[in-house]
Amino acid sequence: MSTLPVFRWHLAPDGYATRRQLRARDLRPGGQDVAAQLERPRRRGRPPLVAYLYRVDLAKPVRPMTPGRWRAHAAMMRARRTCPECHRDAGYVIPPTLGSCVTCAYPEEQRAA
Repeated sequence: MSTLPVFRWHLAPDGYATRRQLRARDLRPGGQDVAAQLERPRRRGRPPLVAYLYRVDLAKPVRPMTPGRWRAHAAMMRARRTCPECHRDAGYVIPPTLGSCVTCAYPEEQRAA
């Protein structure tokens, strides 16, 4: 088992990128293992923040969205916008902390307005 190269925050050499950096270039890791890691030191003895790096030359293009994936994504978003109490489309993603649309969660405030 080999150990990963560790770089300080903002000091990674060219040719390495995080998942987000790959995605910004329309790339994905494509099954490759983590090639290195970044460590950002923190104060008061806390463990460092770690970001994993992948090799850009081994990255693959992002898979395109197929019509089936678009349908599944639309269905998922519709379910997140539908209120479980009044069964209406709220027009926004319902926060899990409320569990229902604002109108159903705070009915007395809606009547007062």
